[in-house]
Amino acid sequence: MKRRLQLVLAGLALALSGHAAQAACEAGKAGYELTPTEATAVYDCLKAELLDGYLQGDKRWIPADYVASYRSWTPASAFPAAPGFHGERLLMTYVNEIGADTYLEYRDEGVIVPAGTVIAKESFAVDEQGKVQPGPLFIMEKVEAGRSPQTDDWFYMAVAPNGSPMAMDVISACSECHQQNFGAQGGLGYPVPEARVTR
Repeated sequence: MKRRLQLVLAGLALALSGHAAQAACEAGKAGYELTPTEATAVYDCLKAELLDGYLQGDKRWIPADYVASYRSWTPASAFPAAPGFHGERLLMTYVNEIGADTYLEYRDEGVIVPAGTVIAKESFAVDEQGKVQPGPLFIMEKVEAGRSPQTDDWFYMAVAPNGSPMAMDVISACSECHQQNFGAQGGLGYPVPEARVTR
């Protein structure tokens, strides 16, 4: 009983510290009104909490090393931007070395994505009152040709802000959107032009 109470109190303390961090990161205006500098300030305030949350718990079907290492990959976003997808959340994009050269070309057509490419997008939302809410870590992995033809050989995954793998219908929730909107780009959704990092 005492151990259970300690665990409950520890969980409550973690939740309260998370709420305090989010409150400290408030933007003061709606997310769509943020300048790149303001969006970056919110992200800088929130980024430790985002990573700490994503790392919590067992990742089950999601490769844990992707979650642990994505911030060491090549950044494709100069600042968090909302491209109009992923629930209007602001996104920071990272690409592993296998896919970085292809991704950072930002080509509009004829893109051949090498198998082994992994892309991670951190997310957070800012509501009309400027309140900040951590969002999922979205991950997509290009697998070998023919392994998942119904998704153009992409695996889609998401980790909730509390570290739990998110169960979802990847066909309707991810693949259909990527293929309809970005099919000519090899399924790659890029940051908005002004946020793109180039080599």
